[in-house]
Amino acid sequence: MEYPILDLKETGKRIKDLREESKLSVEDVTRFLGDISAQSVYKWQRGESLPTIDNLYALSKLFKTPIDDILRGNRERDEVPSLSLC
Repeated sequence: MEYPILDLKETGKRIKDLREESKLSVEDVTRFLGDISAQSVYKWQRGESLPTIDNLYALSKLFKTPIDDILRGNRERDEVPSLSLC
């Protein structure tokens, strides 16, 4: 099994795509998140940094999508669940 690694550029592109699909401006996102700058959102979109877990959770609510749909890595979707309860 290949160890999953986040792809910052692809995650940033996904954040931008979701924002645009939702017809939201960067300013709309910053207002929703509260204590975040537009510069931070632009850095996320360029793949220079990732949102915090709290901000990822908030973005998932804003875009009405699971966090897994925001994050992009070397694997689009896991073939098996991360944790097994067996």
